[in-house]
Amino acid sequence: MHGMEFRHYYLAKNFIELGYSVTIISATQSHLFQNAPKDDNAYNFEKIDSIQYIWSKVFKYKNSKDKLRILKWFWFCLKLYFLPLKKIDKPDVIIMSSAAPFIVYPCLYLKKKFNAKLVFEVKDIWPLSLMNIGGFKATHPFIKLMANAEKKSILKSDFVVSNLPNYQEHVDTLKLNVKTYWMPNGIERSEEHALNDNTKSKLPKNKFVIGYAGTIGQANAINYLLESAKLLLKEVEIAFVIVGNGLEKEQYQKFCQANNLINVTFLEAIPKDEVQALLSHFDLNFIGWRNEEIYKYGIAANKIFDYMLSGKPILHSFSGKGDIIESNNCGITVPAENPAAIAEAIINFYKMDSAQRMEYGKNGRASVLEKFTYKKISENYITLFQ
Repeated sequence: MHGMEFRHYYLAKNFIELGYSVTIISATQSHLFQNAPKDDNAYNFEKIDSIQYIWSKVFKYKNSKDKLRILKWFWFCLKLYFLPLKKIDKPDVIIMSSAAPFIVYPCLYLKKKFNAKLVFEVKDIWPLSLMNIGGFKATHPFIKLMANAEKKSILKSDFVVSNLPNYQEHVDTLKLNVKTYWMPNGIERSEEHALNDNTKSKLPKNKFVIGYAGTIGQANAINYLLESAKLLLKEVEIAFVIVGNGLEKEQYQKFCQANNLINVTFLEAIPKDEVQALLSHFDLNFIGWRNEEIYKYGIAANKIFDYMLSGKPILHSFSGKGDIIESNNCGITVPAENPAAIAEAIINFYKMDSAQRMEYGKNGRASVLEKFTYKKISENYITLFQ
């Protein structure tokens, strides 16, 4: 309904099917939202598919780099102390899952008030991500504040989970004697619809298509895919399709225009329930990352599992650890930030026997259906606090 953050919605739906009631407390503003919820009250209640949402009104901001986003973190944390608790069922378990580790302080207050178990769920490692990708130093006062909150979150929670497969190594690096649990992202089988005719009509015909579907930002390393498209411009049978929106899209479109990359097509983002229909039109799915140290703890992009479900092979441009593509033998991984290696891999896939490409696709689909459905992930999650 609000897009584009799906993990907690899917977990909540499956928790409910397993006999739990679930309340999700969220800020009214996020750069991930496609349709922001109402913010006419300090706290708005909304029921979506049996999930009780409480929307806490916060500052509006434009994008992930907007400084107001930081103010939003603090305002949201402050408002957690003033929740209308009489309207909320007493929780047995509180899962805190936020980019800002400062949320630990109100969550510890709520844990004590309700005598509830507390789960710290890590999707991105903060402040390490800011240090590696944003260039901040460990001595920066704000980074120190975040680091202290992160350690408190790890030490004071009953359970620490992450969707990053190698997160335990980070905790060990901090010299904290705490066991962590891998709870990956996954897929939900109930949402698959036909691709809309407008998008379908714009897809290349009679080509070997390399596709990308997702956010178009710096972290997604689309610029290196476009550099590989430039190297393959003379390969007239090969085409590239990039579907989605993001801060870097306009810049990448200008790059394609400047270099006359007629083999690249940009399309607008589509509803999530059409993604599988879109991927069925691709011959090869691409996902890339920057060559950053942070990725030694693994990656957890939703699109990985959507790609695996599609039954199509995956080209992964990645130099970190915990490579899900490699461990499930559903594609080929090449070094990050290396257009020549990406181009060479594309040619190899293009010339590959179709049965071998199909085998990669079958492996991915079989693995995701066995290990990475939200039903399975939710069952594993609940074993922690039963």
